[in-house]
Amino acid sequence: MKKAEYAERGPVPQDVITVVDLVLPPLAAGQVLIEVLAAPINPSDVLTLTGQYGLLPPLPAVGGNEGVGRVVGLGSGVEPSWSGRAVLLPVGSGTWRTHMIAEAKGLIALPDGVDPQQLSMLAINPPTALLMLSDFVTLQPGDWVIQNAANSAVGSYLIGIAKARGLRCVNIVRRESAVDAVKKAGGDIVLVDGDKLAKRVAQATDAAAIKLGIDAVGGAATDNLARCLAEGATLVNYGAMSGEPCQISPASFVFRDITLRGFWLSQWFRRALPQRRSEVFAEIGGLIASGTLRAPVQATYPLARIKEAVAAAAAGEREGKILLLPQA
Repeated sequence: MKKAEYAERGPVPQDVITVVDLVLPPLAAGQVLIEVLAAPINPSDVLTLTGQYGLLPPLPAVGGNEGVGRVVGLGSGVEPSWSGRAVLLPVGSGTWRTHMIAEAKGLIALPDGVDPQQLSMLAINPPTALLMLSDFVTLQPGDWVIQNAANSAVGSYLIGIAKARGLRCVNIVRRESAVDAVKKAGGDIVLVDGDKLAKRVAQATDAAAIKLGIDAVGGAATDNLARCLAEGATLVNYGAMSGEPCQISPASFVFRDITLRGFWLSQWFRRALPQRRSEVFAEIGGLIASGTLRAPVQATYPLARIKEAVAAAAAGEREGKILLLPQA
């Protein structure tokens, strides 16, 4: 058994992570042993290694916040039906490892016969996309939403969820080379951010009233989205890929009543009732099982190549997710 652990944080994320032996205690009553099948490397994971994320675990720590596994051992008192089940790994549990122990009562069973690589990305990016579409503005089929960073993992999921709900989506990217990838992901309207974006969006949508904007970039890109929105609309920020704080003209607040909100999935996890969590994951699991949601994977790595995997995840201009396959 192995785990990818870090005892310090630093500016080069791959330099602080290393694979070490993992020793697990015997299973206690109500616990299960899980064989980790796949775990992604998300931007938040890279920021955690560099010390720039908003929530940092105590050191030493095992990397990874989500993934999928299979139950391979049962403690006393656990229903036999759990044996062999695919399960969502507990969020924030340090998933870059070959095996882990978890409480059976807190596990979420996943659909059988579904690609574990796709299921491994279920817990972070899909709920981020789904909740931003659900919790800020009441949208009806035919309504419009606009997002930037549309070639990101969240952006890809948002396109799929919006289509499943009958919503129409304008997708903004920061470079021309990203346009084709977003179109392949199902994006109908894909534009490059920059000058006169609001005019170009109005032309592409026949001047539709866009009620919701979703911003992952910050800086001037926030104001570019705000200018595309209808009066009284809401703009939700969930990231700062530009490295700059959100910029927005006072005219958007004063004269067009634009509301700027923030979203952080960690806060939602702390506040959401168990029933609501189950509802969200059930909806996403169903969409993945049906093929409605599918995220591109750029490359997979065994756990032994964790440094290469983290370096690849930290590199710019990727066209898919980097996944760890700990059993490879």
